[in-house]
Amino acid sequence: MSRIKYVGVTDKKKKLFEGLWPLPYGVTYNSYLIVDEKVALIDTVEEDFEEEFLQKIREEIGDRKIDYLIVNHMEPDHSGVISSIRSTYPEVEIIASQKAAAMIEGYHGIAAREIRTVKEGETLCLGETSVSFYMAPMVHWPEVMVTWYEAENTLFSADAFGTFGAVEQWNCFEDYREEMTRYYTNIVGKYGAPVQAALKKLSSLPIHRICSTHGPVWEEEAGKVVALYDKLSRYEPEKGVCIVYGSMYGNTAKAAKALAEELDKRGIPYGIHDLCNGVSNPDDLGQSGAIADLFKYNTIVVGSPTYNNCIFPPVASFMDAAAARLVKGRKFFAFGSYTWAAASIKLLNEKAVESGFTLLGEGIAFPQAYSPEKCDMAMVAGLIEKNL
Repeated sequence: MSRIKYVGVTDKKKKLFEGLWPLPYGVTYNSYLIVDEKVALIDTVEEDFEEEFLQKIREEIGDRKIDYLIVNHMEPDHSGVISSIRSTYPEVEIIASQKAAAMIEGYHGIAAREIRTVKEGETLCLGETSVSFYMAPMVHWPEVMVTWYEAENTLFSADAFGTFGAVEQWNCFEDYREEMTRYYTNIVGKYGAPVQAALKKLSSLPIHRICSTHGPVWEEEAGKVVALYDKLSRYEPEKGVCIVYGSMYGNTAKAAKALAEELDKRGIPYGIHDLCNGVSNPDDLGQSGAIADLFKYNTIVVGSPTYNNCIFPPVASFMDAAAARLVKGRKFFAFGSYTWAAASIKLLNEKAVESGFTLLGEGIAFPQAYSPEKCDMAMVAGLIEKNL
């Protein structure tokens, strides 16, 4: 029988994760107990779920005390109940990395000197079994560590290998693939190099179970989860097109949809994302879905009208998000409408080059209303097909 007990919670009310990313299927905040001669609690949950969380702990261990609180990650959705755990279990010893200790003091007023800091490879005995700790800085915060429970070949991985989606939502890895991809690209995406370093460090461990802080516990399909994170953190794309656009009065939108029709005719995979929907409707994936396809496909086509002689703000935000995630090696094409001054295409191309993308052409800026004669998307689709 496993000594590991799940005491996480499900959040189906929150609309935006981190105030940014849509949650159409909810999200979990996962926490775990290891029950041996000593009881260790690994991470906590968001503050709003304090009462439910404490009740789940009592259901698992009754009147037993928690001996150790292991803090793998200090983001508030996983550390929000630290103060409550300490007041409920006053003898608990908090275990964390050195950088996490300073954050605990800042968030909860618990002096860093009262926290037991651990180093790489250090072991904590729980009785018949023990845990050990490995530092994973910038996956995706600087204080992150992971906890290895050798007795059950289980990795408590903090946010690594996490996913959006409530745990009862789906049944297998393939069901979660898109939401895991969106979670990685939206939240962790900038930190491909640190993720690769962590994967290399942990590659010698015989991981049979992954207990992340978001999503299901992975057992039989743990290898698939690791493989997806490996691919994403290498920025390895598939052949296809990420179409991203913003449109004020529908003309740039018509051009984007015309391109989608042309790609359909050629059997070229694509995703199309209206960034304005994501701004006005938090139930729409908007920029969040666009960023996922930025990682997925090798070609990016971006549409923006000229706005105040600049890039339309939702599109500028996407370009900044792409640059921030350090995605390289994509092919790029820009298009968009203007009324009296054409500036957006030139500015989009400049941003693309700065991000390390290869321009497929100078782009198309068309005046006033869209028409196939002004904006030949059949030509653009042919250019994309030739360069896939």
